[in-house]
Amino acid sequence: MVFTTASQQHVDVLIVGAGLSGIGAGYYLKTRCPNKTYVILEGRERIGGTWDLFRYPGVRSDSDMFTLGYSFRPWTDPKAIADGPSILKYINDTATAEGIDKKIQFQTRVKRAAWSSTEGKWSVEVERGADREAATYTCNFLFMCTGYYNYQAGYTPAFPGREGFKGRVAHPQKWTEDIDYTGKRVVVIGSGATAVTLVPALAEKSAHVTMLQRSPTYVVSRPSSDVRADQLRRRLPAKLAHSIVRWKNVLWGMYVYRISKKRPEGMKQFILKGVQDALGPDYDVKKHFTPNYNPWDQRLCLVPDGDLFKAIKSGRASVVTDEIETFTETGIKLKSGQEIPADLVVTATGLDLLVLGDVALSVDGKAVDPAKAMTYKGMMYSDVPNMAVATGYTNASWTLKCDLTCEYVCRLLQYMEQNGYQQCTPRQTDPTVKEEPWVDFSSGYILRSRDKFPKQGTKLPWKLHQNYARDVMSLRFGSLNDGVIEYKKPMRSAEAVRAGEKESA
Repeated sequence: MVFTTASQQHVDVLIVGAGLSGIGAGYYLKTRCPNKTYVILEGRERIGGTWDLFRYPGVRSDSDMFTLGYSFRPWTDPKAIADGPSILKYINDTATAEGIDKKIQFQTRVKRAAWSSTEGKWSVEVERGADREAATYTCNFLFMCTGYYNYQAGYTPAFPGREGFKGRVAHPQKWTEDIDYTGKRVVVIGSGATAVTLVPALAEKSAHVTMLQRSPTYVVSRPSSDVRADQLRRRLPAKLAHSIVRWKNVLWGMYVYRISKKRPEGMKQFILKGVQDALGPDYDVKKHFTPNYNPWDQRLCLVPDGDLFKAIKSGRASVVTDEIETFTETGIKLKSGQEIPADLVVTATGLDLLVLGDVALSVDGKAVDPAKAMTYKGMMYSDVPNMAVATGYTNASWTLKCDLTCEYVCRLLQYMEQNGYQQCTPRQTDPTVKEEPWVDFSSGYILRSRDKFPKQGTKLPWKLHQNYARDVMSLRFGSLNDGVIEYKKPMRSAEAVRAGEKESA
């Protein structure tokens, strides 16, 4: 059902966010629940989310596109590790081909969402356009595809002396076309995925790039193209080849993760040998590329075709492992006493994580604190009715889990319709289930924000295994009536109750 007034619109499902997961959600609703109406609200002016927001040099995926891409739309580009513009085009092409772009309302920022059990629907308050015009949407089911970080600003520590630096300081999340690095001395602060992407890209035009890190990260080289995928695509239909390569890469990723956890020292030596082979026997890999944690305690950094190592070996880039004492007028002074000259400093220091796009939730008049909720199957919150959240994996491609979440939401909606249910709510009533942090990762950006996010539990279905194969069984084939989700049929309104009393009288 859909209705519209001047200031209010009702749909069966309201999707928040038109990024990779939001467009995927639109596709699954269209194809698997064609009788359900939906709309996608996007706070920005364009489709794409992360892949439209980030514009820094060299921006690319850190996962292969056979798993980061949609299961329903084959990735046909020769490069398996794709650049940002190619990924953005893929998302836009998907939205256009499926007619999903016509369901998006841009510059519509969701501020609050309130659930009413009596009415069996969400009331969603938004601000539209540059003038922030207030409007309200209502929906029976709310699907949050907002990602996990603040789109307005990234995380940047307060560096001493920064105000006295005469060069320019830029954060990758706010990269603009007027940032000039040609012939400049550049310092990239950080050692994560963004930093290792930026360094070789900036080194192509700059005088020199220094990657300044407080501590190292595991860095792994991988071919940008998938030879086996190319062979299969020449011999098989596109969708079949895509599916085979997708499962090949999923299983390989699961194997590497499992070995990393089971035999961390062996995996550590394997990774470091690859770095040493790439940089030569005289390079100090122990100092610059050997972390003080085990592989997959934090996410591995992927460098396609060893581009970072090539930039370092050529002399166009270098790595310095030290701590910042202060910015100076002409660069950065380190605690060791060394000073690095710089015309441009890029602070690749991470994301500012955000829960549900900072949307304020309430259920029957009571505010919901996400930090006090527990995640059901990694996609619903305890005691929050008719809401799902698209969240990806930490140890694999984001889209793998989001695809399964979309499939589950469609199964859930169909089940509720078939059985006359209006409301579904995960309830955590098992006293033996204990709380654990939402993600078992030691990355700084996770630790800074972990207390904001819902918890996971020590038992299924509250436990997150970060395992695609197990989630396929649980979300695609698992029972929808597992004794944990509480289903309710429509409540009779006060008017209906009074009318019934009059009839009986």
